[in-house]
Amino acid sequence: MPTPTCLTRRQFAYVLSAAALRFGWAQQRGPWSEPATVKKIYLAVPQPTWPRPDLDVPRAMAEIEEKMGELERKHPGAVRFTPPQLLRTPADAEACVKNLGDVDAVLIIDLTSGTSGMLHALEQIQVPVLLFARPYSGWSYVDVARWVQTGKRADLLSTSEFGDLDPYMRIFYTIHHLKHSKVLIVVEKPPERPALAEAFSKHYGTTIRYISYRELRDAFEKASAAEARKAAEEFIRGALRVVEPTRQEIEDSLRFYLGVQDLLRREQANAITVDCLGGFRRGDLPAYPCVAWSKLNDCGMYGVCEADLLSTMTQLLLTAFSNKPGFVSDPVFDTSRNEIIHAHCVSATALHGIGGPSAPYIIRSHMEDNKGVSMQVLVPLGDTVTCGKFLTPTKFGVSTGEVIGNVDAPHGCRTKFRTRVADARKFLENFSGGLHRVVVWGDYVRPIEQMGRLMGFQVVREC
Repeated sequence: MPTPTCLTRRQFAYVLSAAALRFGWAQQRGPWSEPATVKKIYLAVPQPTWPRPDLDVPRAMAEIEEKMGELERKHPGAVRFTPPQLLRTPADAEACVKNLGDVDAVLIIDLTSGTSGMLHALEQIQVPVLLFARPYSGWSYVDVARWVQTGKRADLLSTSEFGDLDPYMRIFYTIHHLKHSKVLIVVEKPPERPALAEAFSKHYGTTIRYISYRELRDAFEKASAAEARKAAEEFIRGALRVVEPTRQEIEDSLRFYLGVQDLLRREQANAITVDCLGGFRRGDLPAYPCVAWSKLNDCGMYGVCEADLLSTMTQLLLTAFSNKPGFVSDPVFDTSRNEIIHAHCVSATALHGIGGPSAPYIIRSHMEDNKGVSMQVLVPLGDTVTCGKFLTPTKFGVSTGEVIGNVDAPHGCRTKFRTRVADARKFLENFSGGLHRVVVWGDYVRPIEQMGRLMGFQVVREC
């Protein structure tokens, strides 16, 4: 077995990407990066009995509003709460639904019992709904639990701890992010009726557009060769070493990145996925996009392999929630060790967070044809990673693993690292949804399950 290349957390933290600072490789701002607008609705009957007949409703609201303000400040840029609205009758609730406005989600906070009539009307809300109930507030969870069980995009909390709302702030942001993102897909022959794209757009609101290789090549040709040379110098200086690629291939890769950045800016898009293998083989691509995709992912944009829309939507979801770059992997199973090796010629480097430290990398060729430029990224060890993918637009597979070693071997893609998982055989025997999986640093299984309820997709634990 090849000797793994190890990197301690301390060594990892000290390796920074100077090129990202010098050449302004930062996330392009757009509607996808705005905070989610969340409407706050309070429920209280005109004459309370439970939790107490003399409940001071305005005071109870004010106490909670103070906590809501703290929550909004704690998650800057994630949510923007609307002014609170107090509903007292079913007629109030019906009017609220009719005049909901353009919001990303609704937060319902009950204050008293006897709110079922109002909740019956509020069930008609079409955006995701979260109920926040405190002990002794009332019995609204009876109605909202039924919503969840029947497939409405809803979730519920019954807790005395306001901190339990924290993950939902990023979930609200993720809902907004997907709704306002725009994905470009580059393939030789776009489908006449792109059913998968239409399904994602209908369910999540994401704009998806097919473009031609000609548009991509034009963007490359318009990019400054001089700026590409400067970027290539920084890229080479930041590497541990260069193995196969020529200087011209490296410059072309960085020029491709600069061109794609400009294309995304013109299209007001934040994601792109290309049939790279076919495009390069046919001569439609002026350079492999591996380096460009790594850099896009590192700065909070999205470059995704092989025109894979399922993985693209997965990266949108995982990165929006975690603020960490995701990247596509080809899982390799070793059931004798209960391990999965994640392998690909594209890997992010800012693994612990967008704008954070960059992992060391070696400049390599693309493995399958030994052409162009890719990166062999040496990942930090000992961390938990989440491995996930939309298997369909409404079904999401997820698992976790512990990173136990980098793999430096001539077989497989350039970046390879071993993970120990709960049950590799279970994962293998029930594998579905196509080859790719998306890896992101951290354990996000629980939040993904919460997202599934609010966003309307089934979550399957793959191992």
